[in-house]
Amino acid sequence: MTRREIRDRIFKIVFTLEFNDAEGMQDQLDFAFDPEMPGDEEDDPLLYGIVSNEDRDYITTKVKNIISKKAEIDEIISQISEGWKLPRIGKEELAILRLGVYEVKYDESIPEKVAINEAVELAKKYCDASASKFVNALLAKLVSGDKDKKESGADATAE
Repeated sequence: MTRREIRDRIFKIVFTLEFNDAEGMQDQLDFAFDPEMPGDEEDDPLLYGIVSNEDRDYITTKVKNIISKKAEIDEIISQISEGWKLPRIGKEELAILRLGVYEVKYDESIPEKVAINEAVELAKKYCDASASKFVNALLAKLVSGDKDKKESGADATAE
């Protein structure tokens, strides 16, 4: 699977977990990898059960990491989405933002620009036209806010 396909699958699992409690996470992960369950598209690797163990482990680990940091991630989303309470944000957009915030803040193996671009692409694919701009604006604000904090911290250290 490509990284984009993997990220797409992670988004779908994080999205479905919005409708299930934390105890149901393992069931959702099992469901996501069940070769008997049809995929969304004809070329979906999961449709044919051709997910490597490495990809399965990566997806599972990342989903569990996102869910374990959900409270922190949601707090970050609340801070950067001034005037928007979490319940007002669409479920798809929220799942995309959770994945994007996780990748920007906690996954050092993914460059920030890539994380933002991939989140925007997910929004274009699964949400309405304005959602990609919303996702882009919030994640860009997060990145610029982090850079401002680093720069002000460096200035304070230099003094």
